[in-house]
Amino acid sequence: MNAHSLDQFSWGTRTFIMGIINVTPDSFSGDGLLQTRDVVDAAIAQAERFLQQGADILDIGGESTRPGSDPVSGQHEMDRVIPVIEKILENFPKACLSVDTYKSEVAREALAAGAAWVNDVWGLRADPALAGVAAEFGAPVIVMHNRLKPGSEELQERLGGRYIDADYEDLIGEISRELLESVSLAHNAGIPDDQIILDPGIGFGKTVAQNLELVDRLDEIKALGFPLLVGPSRKSFIGYTLDLPPDERLEGTAAAVSVSIDRGADILRVHDVGAMVRVARMTDAIVRRQ
Repeated sequence: MNAHSLDQFSWGTRTFIMGIINVTPDSFSGDGLLQTRDVVDAAIAQAERFLQQGADILDIGGESTRPGSDPVSGQHEMDRVIPVIEKILENFPKACLSVDTYKSEVAREALAAGAAWVNDVWGLRADPALAGVAAEFGAPVIVMHNRLKPGSEELQERLGGRYIDADYEDLIGEISRELLESVSLAHNAGIPDDQIILDPGIGFGKTVAQNLELVDRLDEIKALGFPLLVGPSRKSFIGYTLDLPPDERLEGTAAAVSVSIDRGADILRVHDVGAMVRVARMTDAIVRRQ
């Protein structure tokens, strides 16, 4: 079996958990590993903990996507993520790693280093070469819906950033249509349907109310016919709903995770792996009864 294949993931039988490893100094959730003295060792320790707690995939990212964050160069991003990918696979050779990047040069080096998936927060739109790199390596791609634009965010010191100017006439219809445009970009590069995962982009260019509606209507995104990844973990729509900072959003995340599973999510991208594995197993026992 192709090491990059999604065949080992039996969609619909259970929920799969993706653990977030942020090799950044400025993650919105406060877990960026560049704040630690030895980044690679910290990443290995986090990877080991996540795998022991039941993570199925580890998502390695070297550029923050929080509202107001500054972009980094491709070389800078590679300098952050490639040593981490190599070292994690040296210690845990069976681990399934995803690289969280929208840059083709970063994806190429990460896949060459052993990463299996590409997670693109811009849905193959930011770098026209990225889809071709994924196709060349036979790597599955996660294409995310994203309508971020400068000046649409509001930042608060305690609760972080949220989007206040996100104009949709038909929220789910427009997200669906734009996700299928990303699917077409994948097809044009030679990526088949069975190597594509959709992410509706919770928190990316959507208001608090729109994010809440999106979670409730995820089944309509699932109806597009692709595996569905959802990333509600610690996000600002939870913080602004409950009036809580990122480090106090565990219960809010758990609620969003449980509802997401009920609405058809196949993969949950989370920071608190141990707790969310338990939430997923309990929710699966209720909604995926065989």
